[in-house]
Amino acid sequence: MKYRIDGTTMQTITVELEQAESVYSESGAMAWMSGNMEMKSEMRGGAGAAIGRLFSGESLFLVNFSSNGGKGFVTFAADFPGKILPLKLAAGQSMICQKDAFLVAEQTVQLKTHFRKKLGVGLFGGEGFILQEITGPGTVFVSLDGEITEMTLNAGQLLKVDTGSLAMMEPTVKFDVVMQKGIKNMLFGGEGLFLATIEGPGKVWLQSMPAANLAAVVARYVPKG
Repeated sequence: MKYRIDGTTMQTITVELEQAESVYSESGAMAWMSGNMEMKSEMRGGAGAAIGRLFSGESLFLVNFSSNGGKGFVTFAADFPGKILPLKLAAGQSMICQKDAFLVAEQTVQLKTHFRKKLGVGLFGGEGFILQEITGPGTVFVSLDGEITEMTLNAGQLLKVDTGSLAMMEPTVKFDVVMQKGIKNMLFGGEGLFLATIEGPGKVWLQSMPAANLAAVVARYVPKG
């Protein structure tokens, strides 16, 4: 499978498929494709997995794309300004992503829901109880919000971030939320009551423009009444 990522703030990913190759994507992600590409929607993984995807921001059905009669291509578009990142996962290697991060993947990649076990993390962690977990082997493309900063944390290294800024992390990274110190910080600091804490070892991907933050800014300018 060959691919090409185009664009800057509203990126697309074009996947070139040979006759025997296929990929699957979230519903509605396809932008355009060659005339010999075929689509097939399915409730991948059964009803239980489909319902879990629904709670993690995806649709009940995922869409398979395959080429019929020679080489073909299909282009997928992100639905929010940001970056499309390719991840080549080894067998059993996983990533934990924010809701709506998954875009398209090879058939060998497994997509499932990931539940945050701590009540406080689920309530105040910015993305709720349910995230996405993608597991290799294979190549998967994720769509993250705004500009992306990748950091590798050493064992015990701690980072405090806005609850919506953590876009993706390796499973070895510990995630928690802490209450802001000081009444003035809570009321006037602009970051709300809680901050997220992430602790290494492992890699994390931080995003500069979470969708919820942008929506809150735009809401200020929407006429009321």
